[in-house]
Amino acid sequence: MQRSPEESRRGGSPGEPARQSSIGPVTDSAAAEEARRLLEGAVDALPEGRLAEQLGEDRPLKVKFGVDPTSPDIHLGHCVVLMKLREFQDAGHVVVLIIGDYTARVGDPSGRDTTRPVLSREELEANARTYEEQAFTVLDRDRIELRHNSEWLAMESDEWFEVIRRFTVARLLERDDFTRRMEREEPISALELLYPVLQGYDSVAVRADVELGATDQRFNLLFARDVQESFGVPQQSILTMPILVGTDGTRKMSKSYGNHVGVTDPPAEMFGKLMSIPDEAMGDYYRLLLRRELDPGHHPADAKRELARALVGRFHGAAAAAAAEDRFDRVHVRGEGPEDVGEARVEASGPNRAVHLPAVLGEHFGLSRSEARRLIDQGGVRIGGRVLEAGRFDVPGEELHGEVLQVGKRRHARVRVSGRG
Repeated sequence: MQRSPEESRRGGSPGEPARQSSIGPVTDSAAAEEARRLLEGAVDALPEGRLAEQLGEDRPLKVKFGVDPTSPDIHLGHCVVLMKLREFQDAGHVVVLIIGDYTARVGDPSGRDTTRPVLSREELEANARTYEEQAFTVLDRDRIELRHNSEWLAMESDEWFEVIRRFTVARLLERDDFTRRMEREEPISALELLYPVLQGYDSVAVRADVELGATDQRFNLLFARDVQESFGVPQQSILTMPILVGTDGTRKMSKSYGNHVGVTDPPAEMFGKLMSIPDEAMGDYYRLLLRRELDPGHHPADAKRELARALVGRFHGAAAAAAAEDRFDRVHVRGEGPEDVGEARVEASGPNRAVHLPAVLGEHFGLSRSEARRLIDQGGVRIGGRVLEAGRFDVPGEELHGEVLQVGKRRHARVRVSGRG
């Protein structure tokens, strides 16, 4: 296959120097004007001018977006692409949302230096259900074609051989993620190597016209064009969107990095997380989530409040945003205790009527027990305002009853203990 020099360039990863955008000029026409609107904020649009040509066909386009349900929650980083998909929907096109229940068992190597852990089928199914519901906080469910790639990827071995034999190992090894791992003599599984083939076959199965993804998906999106061509299917155009940095201001937003803001986070927690963003990251948050530039004359604290109000209001409503801001000021500005603390009813069922805190944090704060133990060891858990010492996982019920249990900076619950004697 002959590829243009622009198509053959490898996609970058977070932290690498920014590449010049591949979005080129388009001719003056109604389709070109629509293309300009849809390309606003994108990093790459390949092949150059192809989207305008497709829009000129005057038909609804199938706009593909695939996600592997390796996590149950959507965060603001996902919303950068989801918001662009919504723009395509509002322009009359159909979003084909592919839940990668099959590819998730393989593990997408994009942006990873190690092999991703594989989840059980039950975990993947539960994550997929949650992800679908949360995606509809941004997308219009009436203009979605929802598919699972197990529909076509769970094929017989002879069919698989027919797909795989079309592509060379050399082509698959062009991706930067693999190059870095080989240089460090780190393992790459054969399944990871085949991941772009599987994802590309999704584009064949749904006959995608356009595919969207973050910039770290550039290799996969372009490779899908190769897969489509090998099967005689018209090749998709691709759009890549910028990657949103997490609340730490350094790495991309990810639940695994603990720097994410979930779209279903409680209003107070969402507001507090957004107020913790480093000043230097604010421009990206305004540009990618509010779709406007940050006023350089705006004081950083005021700019964060405006951002937090806007995003909490978007996902929870204006009243919830106002209440979250008031709670933030009461707890973090005036140093008062929160008034709206919920209750956590627990049982003192351990030895000597003790309460096992990792279990409490798991049930009432949504943490895994390993996460809970790590937080306790790191000094991230308080009882009645006092830091719980490392390694103290069991607390007498009498000591805990009636006290406010605090996890991190923003999550609180007043504990009511039964069975304490």
